[in-house]
Amino acid sequence: MPKLNPYLTFKGNCEEAFDFYKSIFGGDFTYKGRFSEMPEDPEYPVPEADKNKIMHISLPIDEDSVLMGSDTGGSWGPETVIGNNFSLSITANNKEEADSFHQNLSNGGTVTMPMGDTFWGDYFGMCTDKFGINWMISFNAEEQ
Repeated sequence: MPKLNPYLTFKGNCEEAFDFYKSIFGGDFTYKGRFSEMPEDPEYPVPEADKNKIMHISLPIDEDSVLMGSDTGGSWGPETVIGNNFSLSITANNKEEADSFHQNLSNGGTVTMPMGDTFWGDYFGMCTDKFGINWMISFNAEEQ
């Protein structure tokens, strides 16, 4: 069965927010990556001032739920609007299921990022459905 988790975006204070959530829920971050760790892309340069910001962070809440987040904004990402700064992240069981979720959720909506292999190892894509809900779809063969 696929897993569905909330994904929060912040205006530069993601690490502070997740330290706060960790103090409440406990546990340890399973991943904390910064924009400085990404391979450079001349089409989407990350300004020096943004390189220490959080690219992705994961905090397990229980065995089935993971709170995830990142900083975003500037020329390298969509503007964060507080109150509308979340996506639903769905982890598929295989590539075919991931493709199906992406295709069906983006039908009548917008593809933000087509499905494809990423530098962090996931098969991943993003879209906004016809109701304005942001979705992140991923599959990781090593986690199966």
